[in-house]
Amino acid sequence: MAIVSLQNISKSFGKTPIINNISLDIEEGKFTCLLGSSGSGKTTILRLIAGLEKSDSGKILLNGKLVNEKNKILLPSSKREIGFIFQDLALWPHLTVYENIAFGLNIKKEENVTIKISAILDFFGLEEHRNKYPNQLSGGQQQLVAIARSLVLKPKMLLMDEPLANLDVKLKTKIRNHIKNLIDQFPITIIYVTHDHYEAFKLADEIIVINNGKIEDTGSPEDIQKSENTFVKEFIEI
Repeated sequence: MAIVSLQNISKSFGKTPIINNISLDIEEGKFTCLLGSSGSGKTTILRLIAGLEKSDSGKILLNGKLVNEKNKILLPSSKREIGFIFQDLALWPHLTVYENIAFGLNIKKEENVTIKISAILDFFGLEEHRNKYPNQLSGGQQQLVAIARSLVLKPKMLLMDEPLANLDVKLKTKIRNHIKNLIDQFPITIIYVTHDHYEAFKLADEIIVINNGKIEDTGSPEDIQKSENTFVKEFIEI
């Protein structure tokens, strides 16, 4: 079943076209990577799904429900049950790890906040850092806090925009392993933006290759590695 369906979506910023009449379905429970170079339109697709941008044309459905139509957002981002990990993480610098993770729970007036946060801190190995501030953490630890903050709200879908782009190779491997564990521990759909085809091959169930706002190819990592599409072949050889 498609948890996300984009139908004939186009998006421009000013006179610059970013997304050119694309249609795609993303299956529930799958780890899907949007793979492409910088400026290809990957992040714009993610922001459209999240309800952070309006399309110029087309429709977006979540779980079969129409949430965007043409240039209208019919369901706001706050109602979509989506977690979003930005590249810059957007952690509150004046709040501790515990307070950052608790922020969304408190807004929603959830019960058993302390229990929920303790469980997620334990899962990510962050318990000893609960009273630290973001600037007292390593880049990898900050990434884990951002992921934990999203997951503690139990979203139906997690959107991740180049989450490993600013980490060194050692930290990338460590965080990638945590993300793999997520797939096993949490029944969640993940849509993951990256320009790194090695990262996509290691993580994804399904890869959608984007180029200049258009879809070049889709398939499993094995399918993409065997793709006959000229752009895809050249891209994964870089």
